Amino acid sequence: MGYVLSESALSKVITKLADDYRLWAPVLKVGEGRFTDTDVVRYEFVTSLDQIELNTRSDYSFKEILQPLSQTLFYFTDGEVTTAKQDFRQVLVFLRACDLHALRRVDQMYLNNGPSKDWFYNRIRDKVQFVLIGCEHEFDNCFCVSMGSNVAPEGSYIFSLDRDAEGNFRCDVPTAKVAELFDQTCAEKADVTPAHVTENEIKVTIPEEVPNSIYKNSDLWDEYTARCIKCGRCNVVCPTCTCYTMQDVFYTDNGNVGERRRVVASCMIDGYTNVAGGGQYRRSAGERMRFKVLHKIYDFRKRFGYDMCVGCGRCSTVCPEYISFSTLINKVNAACEAEAAEGKVTQND
Repeated sequence: MGYVLSESALSKVITKLADDYRLWAPVLKVGEGRFTDTDVVRYEFVTSLDQIELNTRSDYSFKEILQPLSQTLFYFTDGEVTTAKQDFRQVLVFLRACDLHALRRVDQMYLNNGPSKDWFYNRIRDKVQFVLIGCEHEFDNCFCVSMGSNVAPEGSYIFSLDRDAEGNFRCDVPTAKVAELFDQTCAEKADVTPAHVTENEIKVTIPEEVPNSIYKNSDLWDEYTARCIKCGRCNVVCPTCTCYTMQDVFYTDNGNVGERRRVVASCMIDGYTNVAGGGQYRRSAGERMRFKVLHKIYDFRKRFGYDMCVGCGRCSTVCPEYISFSTLINKVNAACEAEAAEGKVTQND
């Protein structure tokens, strides 16, 4: 079931939803970008439709609602542990199709990657539902079509919204409870298919197999030892990165009173692979880039059956060294093809 309605009518629906949900949506922050006089689109809580940025892809993903940058898990004293309090109101997240596909990857890691679900993640996840923002066109550095993330998964959202040429909104509303809100407006019923990108200017080819030699190919990865500054911005904006570290904060000198925090960590940032005794794995940027790239397009798939990367392109856009992730994927694929061709020639010889 779908509806066509005016901006004012949709605004009433959003305002009504705000009575029952906290709304987590992309917001345009004028002049708050990483360079002087530039803007940024990042997520925060809103209360009305006019606060939501619908025309531009968010620079940061939605995932902080599920994976806070710093999250207190529990407090401890000499003889007691108390779970940190949580706002248990329902949350409605506005996001695009690629991010809905990213959600599947995050859920995979926290809910289906071991004998039990991550309790702290799951209690937040149970409170979150989603609204799809349609994509009428692609954005800079996107390659979602190549990754199969340009169309939202079926059943993943409670309604969608697209603005048409006349300024009205076209909404696909598969949820009966939400459809009741649309029925209370002057909305016209119609068949609606959420807008989605059908072709990207950027295209990538994912290698089906990655031979061990690619992991050791210094010529492929050494370029990034020279170029990458290990700032970790690519990880922070990526909607599928799930790594974290644990921090204990002590309130007293004896260390018996304090709190334990889960803090976002990154394979590209110093300290991620530190181990007891001062050891550190993957010291160079090239080694870290190898780990990240092959995890996104190969290692994750070998375990779960689908690629981790969703082709949103945020990592390429935010990189201060202009490292293109899509170019990197194609370089890896070209190296794999060359390795395969060389192997065939050797066998024929």
